[in-house]
Amino acid sequence: MQRRDLLRMLATGAVLQLAPGKMLAMMRETRALLSGQAAPRTLDARQEAMLRVMTELIIPRSDTPGATDVGATAFIDLILTEWSDDAERTKFLNGLADVDARTQNLFGKAFLECSSAQQSQILVALGEEMLQETNDTAPRRRRRGLGGVGGANFYPMLRRLTLIAYYTSEAGATQELHYEIIPERHDGCAQGSPDKEA
Repeated sequence: MQRRDLLRMLATGAVLQLAPGKMLAMMRETRALLSGQAAPRTLDARQEAMLRVMTELIIPRSDTPGATDVGATAFIDLILTEWSDDAERTKFLNGLADVDARTQNLFGKAFLECSSAQQSQILVALGEEMLQETNDTAPRRRRRGLGGVGGANFYPMLRRLTLIAYYTSEAGATQELHYEIIPERHDGCAQGSPDKEA
């Protein structure tokens, strides 16, 4: 499978529909790509730090690993770099800048300088806007057959990429989803070689 095809499947969530053996192989390939990435290529240091906080707020560490533990930020940077087109990348980066602008307006400081409660408040507001945008466009989507929400709010993209990064990781799949790897096929009773007596 080509690298770009792999990233496209991961970004769209199509990997979740694969047979278990193929899904595991794809997850391993993706993690290998991530391990070869020394530093972010699309995000700068401030954006990476903001994204790390936001992904951890979406999927916090509990008795299972959180988004930070599975490398969600590196995954998102990889998708933004390798798969996203310029418009999607710009929308995402502008969304991060908007988060900083919102926290400046509400709290008089940058997102990273805010308390956890203030950071959560910003994400809750983004989520509410996402729901409102979805409700406002639902009748038009049904009539015209349009796809997902394509509005100005970048939160749906952030949330989708965070969830895909998490649930396609080994820890997310096995510890959170309790995904058990089942062989893609079963050969039944295979003939073994006779035991040799010592």
